[in-house]
Amino acid sequence: MGSMSDPRLAEYLQFLRFPSISTDPERKGDVAACAAWLERKLTGMGLETRVVSTAGHPIVLAKNAHQPGRRTVMIYGHYDVQPVDPVELWTSPPFEPRIENDVVFARGAADNKGQIFAHVLGLEETLKEKGELPVNLVLLIEGEEEVGSAHLEEFLLAHREDLRCDVIAISDTGMIAKGYPTFTYGLRGIGALELKVTGPGSDLHSGIYGGAVANPATAVARLVASLHDENGHVAVPGFYDDVAPLQDWERAAWARLPFGDEDLLKVTGSRELFGEAGFTSLERTWARPTAEVNGIGGGFQGVGTKTVLPQKAFAKLTFRLVPNQQPDDVMEKVKAHLRTKCPPGVQLEISGSHAGEPYFTDPQSADGQAAQRALQRAFPGKDLALIREGGSIPIVNTFKRVLGAETLLLGLALPDCRAHAPDENFPLANFFGGIGLNRALLEELAG
Repeated sequence: MGSMSDPRLAEYLQFLRFPSISTDPERKGDVAACAAWLERKLTGMGLETRVVSTAGHPIVLAKNAHQPGRRTVMIYGHYDVQPVDPVELWTSPPFEPRIENDVVFARGAADNKGQIFAHVLGLEETLKEKGELPVNLVLLIEGEEEVGSAHLEEFLLAHREDLRCDVIAISDTGMIAKGYPTFTYGLRGIGALELKVTGPGSDLHSGIYGGAVANPATAVARLVASLHDENGHVAVPGFYDDVAPLQDWERAAWARLPFGDEDLLKVTGSRELFGEAGFTSLERTWARPTAEVNGIGGGFQGVGTKTVLPQKAFAKLTFRLVPNQQPDDVMEKVKAHLRTKCPPGVQLEISGSHAGEPYFTDPQSADGQAAQRALQRAFPGKDLALIREGGSIPIVNTFKRVLGAETLLLGLALPDCRAHAPDENFPLANFFGGIGLNRALLEELAG
């Protein structure tokens, strides 16, 4: 592992100091400055690099001199980060990286600056040592992943010929446990809805009018409760119609993994686990669809009691989807269910938000096996883990649709990396291991 004086580590910490929060308009200049820093770094490595403006934040694109007869590999990552709130829960300032017990703490440490910069440094080492890369490279680092990659598909369509590739590699997922090389071959998709329930013309006195007028907060509670039965199954008619069943080899492989219910309790801080009956916790989070309430509210929220019957109430919902569910189809079924279950006396409004398809690729394809060999070279000594993940990376399906290429998901973050939360962190062992992974991966894919 590199020492504290290692210039690679110094550059990583420099990268982390940019408060490149893509969702905050006041940080637009910081996001642009971070992109410019990356451009200087990549140009200095000898890559043909440009910063491409979009209607949002810029995309950094770098290539080597492409040669006929070589495979073309795209490496994708993002330099934008999540907001830092609640900032008072950070042990140290989120954009002043702190190293403790060989772990780096900072916003973006794992998601995604540490992971993508490990790839950058792997490219740099190969270029310095060999003078060229074993493949034709397309390096695409965007600045809007944390706000849904709003302008990336437009960019891909506009530059489709320039971005043609045989395979795509992304390190923006996780390792199953410390030291275990992990290949992710599936991701859940997502659909999001917001429901608003309106009742009387204004808030009412709950004593004078309660019992005579429908209560929107009660209606929202009933609608939310209608989404599941007592066994954790989603109660929306037709919700499971297109769900691809788990394969026997997957259930067997996941049962052997060094991460189980006790680890899940520890990582989540939960008192006990709960989910759909008939499945293990890993199966529920990786291969089964879900309905979740992300926010719910209405009525008086202050200290003490206020005897009010609220005029309106709301709930924000997301649905994680699995192969072969289609977001549009599932969302229509959910909307129909909510309208059917809406109690009388209130008005229900449903608005849609973002959606993304689930992703699945064959882990035993030629490129899948090359990725597995590279992971085992970079992180020797432990069995390789073949997993799916519960989260969503909608851009993976966009790549497949626009560029026709499969994506290899090579996670470097640990389960307790606290991505999107205070004290986000990334072990130096994973950072330096990621540098080795990049070198091994390009060699294996070139074969």
